[in-house]
Amino acid sequence: MKITSARLIICSPDRNFVTLKIETDEGIYGLGDATLNGRELAVASYLSEHVCPCLIGRDPSQIEDIWQYLYRGAYWRRGPVTMTAIAAVDVALWDIKGKALNTPVYNLLGGKSRDGVMVYAHANGRDIDETVDSVRKEMELGYIAVRAQSGIPGMSGTYGVPKGTKAYEPAERGLPSESLWSSERYLRAAPKLFERLRVELGEDVHLLHDVHHRLTPIEAARLGKALEPANLFWMEDPVPAELQEGFKLIREHTTTPIATGEVFNSFWDAHDLIRNQWIDYLRMTIVHGGGLTALKKAADFAAIYHVRTGCHGATDLSPVTMAAALHFGLSIHNFGVQEHMRHSALTDAVFPHEYTFSAGYMYPGDKPGLGVDIDETLAAKYPYERAYLPLARKLDGTLTDW
Repeated sequence: MKITSARLIICSPDRNFVTLKIETDEGIYGLGDATLNGRELAVASYLSEHVCPCLIGRDPSQIEDIWQYLYRGAYWRRGPVTMTAIAAVDVALWDIKGKALNTPVYNLLGGKSRDGVMVYAHANGRDIDETVDSVRKEMELGYIAVRAQSGIPGMSGTYGVPKGTKAYEPAERGLPSESLWSSERYLRAAPKLFERLRVELGEDVHLLHDVHHRLTPIEAARLGKALEPANLFWMEDPVPAELQEGFKLIREHTTTPIATGEVFNSFWDAHDLIRNQWIDYLRMTIVHGGGLTALKKAADFAAIYHVRTGCHGATDLSPVTMAAALHFGLSIHNFGVQEHMRHSALTDAVFPHEYTFSAGYMYPGDKPGLGVDIDETLAAKYPYERAYLPLARKLDGTLTDW
C-alpha cells in the first residue's frame, strides 16, 4: 500500500476545523485533526507546503518511521504548529492501519484496559446559584464527573462562563476580545462555590475546576489548600507551566490533585513535572502533542510515576481527535478521565462518528479504524471564518495569562 494523496479540508460548522485526509492506492483513507485554535491556517500551510508532498509514495503502515521523519527531519523541532501537523498525519495513519487490518484502533494500541472511558462535562453560571443548577443538570444527563466554573462577584466576565444562552465557546469570531481579571476576588469566590456544591450535591459526583494558568505558585497553593474540604478530582492549570518548579511549591502546600498540560506540544514539556511527581494528571492532547504515537510514549513514562491522563477535549478539537482520544483512553492502563465538551449538532453532522455516551462513560465503537468520517459536501457549505481566543488584563490594565 502506498500514499497517493494528502489534502486538507478546512471548514467552520459553528467553529473552525482543519482536517487532513490521507488516501492510498488501495482505496483506504484516514483522517487526522490539524486544528490549532486561533492559528488554524498556520498549521494548514505547514501541512500543505511542507509535509503533504513528503508523504506521497510512502507506505502508510510505517507509522513510527514517518513520525520520526517529520519530527527529526525538519530540524526545527516541536512547537504547536509543527506538532499539530505531525499529529494530524499520525492519527490519519493509525486510522488507515485500523481499516486495513479491519479492527478498531484501540486494538492496535494494546486492546481494552477498561469497559468505557469516564468523561467529564462542563458546568458554568454567572453566579454560584446558576453553577449549582448547571452541575445538577449535567448530573441528570448522566455525567458522574463535572467541571464547575462560576462568575466572580464584581467582575463583568469570567473564564468558562458564557456571555449569553449558548454553550460556552472560548473562540470568538473576529479579532481577540479583552476581559478583566482579579486574582484576589477569584481566590475569595472559588472556595465558596465548591463548598455549596458539596452541600447541595453530595460527595458522589467528581468535581473538577480550571484555574486556567492565572495564579502565581503561592496563590495556587493557597487555593488548593482552601479547596481540600471539597475533595476535588483535580485543580487544573493552576499556573503557567513554563517554570515547572512552580508546581513543586504548590505540591508542598496542598493535597488537592493537580492537572496540567493542555497547551503542551511535547513530552519534554512535562518531563520534570512527571518525574518529580509534581502533577497527578497529564492534560496534553493528541492533536497538539504529536499524535497517538507520541501520547502513548508520554503515558507509558507517566505511569512509572503514578501520573494518569486527562486529555484536553474542548470543542476546538474536532470529532476526529475525540475519537482518537477515546481509543487511547480505552487502551492505556493509567487513564484518568477524558474531557468532553459536546460539539454542536452541525459539527456532528459534518463529522459522523461511531462514539457514544452513556451514564458517565464514552465508547469509541468497534468500527475499523477511528470510527469517524467527514461529509465533505456539507463541510464545503461552511467556509473558514477568522476567530481568536480572548485576552485578559488585570484591573490595572496589565496583560495577564488568559
